[in-house]
Amino acid sequence: MPFVLIRLIRGLGSSRVWVLPGSIILVVFLTSWPLMAWAEPSSNTITSVANYWWWFLVTAATVGYGDFFPTSAGGRVVGAYVIVGGIVTLTTLFTRVASAIENAKGHRMKGHLSSDMSDHLVIVGYTPGRTERLIREIIADDDHPITLCAWEETPENPMPEQPHLGFVRGDLAEESVLRRAGVHQAARLLIDARDDNEALAVTVAVTHVNPEAHTVVALRDMSRAHNFSYIAADVRCVQWHSPRLAIEELQDPGIAIVYADLMSHGGRNTYSTRLPEALHQMNFGQVQEVLGRHFTTTVLAVQHEGAVINPGWDTQLPEDAVVYYVGERRLSPEEIARAVARQPYKQRAASVD
Repeated sequence: MPFVLIRLIRGLGSSRVWVLPGSIILVVFLTSWPLMAWAEPSSNTITSVANYWWWFLVTAATVGYGDFFPTSAGGRVVGAYVIVGGIVTLTTLFTRVASAIENAKGHRMKGHLSSDMSDHLVIVGYTPGRTERLIREIIADDDHPITLCAWEETPENPMPEQPHLGFVRGDLAEESVLRRAGVHQAARLLIDARDDNEALAVTVAVTHVNPEAHTVVALRDMSRAHNFSYIAADVRCVQWHSPRLAIEELQDPGIAIVYADLMSHGGRNTYSTRLPEALHQMNFGQVQEVLGRHFTTTVLAVQHEGAVINPGWDTQLPEDAVVYYVGERRLSPEEIARAVARQPYKQRAASVD
């Protein structure tokens, strides 16, 4: 709430909301003072420099403390004039403030205002349905503010219920539009364009505005990822059809490289092997150690009776379980059995205990 009030006051201070109300009350003040001095006897200190401004303020605001007051008929007429002038001023002020707030809300909804965020995430591009899901998942994992920067064809903020979501629209390849979205002050950037050609053009503009931010680009054809390395070596490209990977790369930079290495020929990959009977008395931690020590693999999960489980380190594995692991190649049950046989006797005996 204080953040909203500060932004509201700052916006009103830079507008012309105060001009007309200020002019009205100034005219009333400058005309009422000599009239009051003419109407009131000199013995009434209400017209002194030290007192009149205070009496004018409380009278125009219709508070009326009564510490100073006119005693003559003419002075009361001037007092009525001040009261009416104060009411007109306040009515004008409240009307113009309400109108300014409504206009500001409309401009913000339509993406005409500039974002004043910093160290935030900017999503450049909008796809109905997909972008909303992305934003909800990001907000669920991360409380940092987000600005959505969309093309002109998006008429207004698609997620007005999100209080910390900024919205800007325009030509996404224009520097002025990107700066209104705060791209130059952003910590992370997600380029989620309508096609890969557009993604390339937008990436050029975005990296020009902010070459330091962690930039992630969603591509439909990953074979074009090398084109983006010409723009900046640290631009990360992820598969458009895997929005979760884009979120993970934004939150944990570098994870896209790990996945790419796993899926590339010659790199590590994911495999599964049914455990041999020799392992039925071993726990999950010992299986991790056997496969890691002898084959440099990492066990990810275990499947048993159709259900994938993520067992604890000391969980004893059933003899017909299927183990999923990351490694350089697929292992046969016989290889795993021989590796278990080479384990020190004490370790295997401990598993039986």
